[in-house]
Amino acid sequence: MLPLLVLVVLNALLVSALSPTRTVNKRQSAPPNQFVTTDGGSFIVNGSVLTFVGTNAYWLPTLNSDDDIDFTLGNMSAAGIKVVRTWAFNDVETIPENGTWFQLIANGTTTINDGPNGLQKLDTVIRLAEKHNMFVLLSLTNNWNPRPLFDNMTINASGTPIEARDVTPGTNNTLPRNTLSNDYGGMDMYVREFANNSTMHDEFYTNPTILSHFMNYTATIVSRYANNTSVFSWEVANDPRCNSSLPASTVCNTNTVTHFHDVISQHIKTFDPNHLVSSGNQGFLCADCPKLFPRVVPPPPQASPLANVKRRSAKPMTKKRILAERRAALNKARSYQRRHASPTGGLRIRGRWMATETKRQDAEDQGVGSAFDGSSGVDSEDIINVPNINFGTFQLFPDQDNYGFISDPSLPAFNNTVNAGLDWIRRHAEIGTLFNKPITLTGFGLVTQSNSPAFVPFNTSVAPFGPDPTDTQATQTFGVTDEQRDDAYAQWLKAGFTAGLQGMVQYQWTQANLTTVDGTNISPTVTDTGLSPVVTEPGFSPNDGYSLQGVSDSQAQAVNVIQQAAQSIGPDPNT
Repeated sequence: MLPLLVLVVLNALLVSALSPTRTVNKRQSAPPNQFVTTDGGSFIVNGSVLTFVGTNAYWLPTLNSDDDIDFTLGNMSAAGIKVVRTWAFNDVETIPENGTWFQLIANGTTTINDGPNGLQKLDTVIRLAEKHNMFVLLSLTNNWNPRPLFDNMTINASGTPIEARDVTPGTNNTLPRNTLSNDYGGMDMYVREFANNSTMHDEFYTNPTILSHFMNYTATIVSRYANNTSVFSWEVANDPRCNSSLPASTVCNTNTVTHFHDVISQHIKTFDPNHLVSSGNQGFLCADCPKLFPRVVPPPPQASPLANVKRRSAKPMTKKRILAERRAALNKARSYQRRHASPTGGLRIRGRWMATETKRQDAEDQGVGSAFDGSSGVDSEDIINVPNINFGTFQLFPDQDNYGFISDPSLPAFNNTVNAGLDWIRRHAEIGTLFNKPITLTGFGLVTQSNSPAFVPFNTSVAPFGPDPTDTQATQTFGVTDEQRDDAYAQWLKAGFTAGLQGMVQYQWTQANLTTVDGTNISPTVTDTGLSPVVTEPGFSPNDGYSLQGVSDSQAQAVNVIQQAAQSIGPDPNT
């Protein structure tokens, strides 16, 4: 990695994308039209349509100096980034010696930290985002908070027990706190402290004591920034669903999670009527699930008074439609297999015969799949229709989730991964049209081969493809190349904006040359841990597998892909 050279190259390449700054601190006097609002399927700022490319930096409020925050946001802005998504929560069970924390959850109560290592750090992020003409999308809690020993979980890629990093108080923490995106507290921390049954994740959505504590924290945060125009929106949670590091009860279903969104979004609007509210869910669907907020078919759309607002056609999402699409994809795959099968059975791929299963399965037999059957407790079509949910969200992480796409056997695996993403993007763009609300892809990423040693899935705290100190001959086989990542990102960004998405937020930003402090997530070089990520140079932002940093100039190239997408969707309405 060449952090100094990369930054010089980026400054030279991207200086043209810098935007004029806005006046600092409009918190008390900004006119309402400077807040982000919606008009049908579009975001509006200052009377103009806002379509944006964004990035994720969950760690942004934990940087060790104000200069580091300023420096990082400046580089994002130079790359054409208009929105940065970050955590507005940082829950702990014991007050740490170093680093940032926002809320103590312990001894049957909660305490909010308003000090310089608490919410004042979030103040700094928002103040400096305004300086760089950017918006901040703030998520209020996380679905994921794995504690392998606490929850009796031992997970690796093959499902066999391994020695896992544990962050339960009193254990020997190897990685600094806040290194991983799921190490900031969240729903399960409330459940462990306040629930009647501390082993069921979905008590977070239904237990009155838990809801009271979470709503108190939410009221504190949203009131603090209710009049700040640099806040883009509030996100109820990152990836809310029935199950998490703790399992779901047998009674949790899509109505449970949708009702929670209704309660919390109303609560947010009570304290902050100025900002938009979204879910933050992964975008899973359930065509035949009972709806709390069923869609009412609107009259034909009228011409928008705003320029450049596209009207698109869309079909309702039904189980019949999903099965028909599945059947067509399976028939296509079988047709290819028949044309290329050997007399004894098998499939020819690049000149080689591969064995194939002989049992025929129909689309109905396979079902619609976990992305469409409501098994996660998420029905994003019902959630987007909640009155106080202003826009829809979804995520795209093919390394961790299955989106029901039937692979084409005539294509390499990477092409099928890209196509699965394109299909998922188009489906959600259609939902925006059906419900006449903006849709934003709030996180998308692919793990590269150079990042795979640092890859930590959402619901674990270990890197399953990290170095194995007992196997000196181990080779790295997981992930795509840097060039494939850049190709996929370019295709997804183009397809998303062409289909009508209003925002696409890459996961995740990388920053070098940061101030290091022992015991924080930006620490000096870590050695002899046997875990990943192992910091090879000081001052790098955390990386849980999706960082832009890689080998050679791959970071600069990936950022260039983002910049080109940002330039293609037009000027910033704030300039």
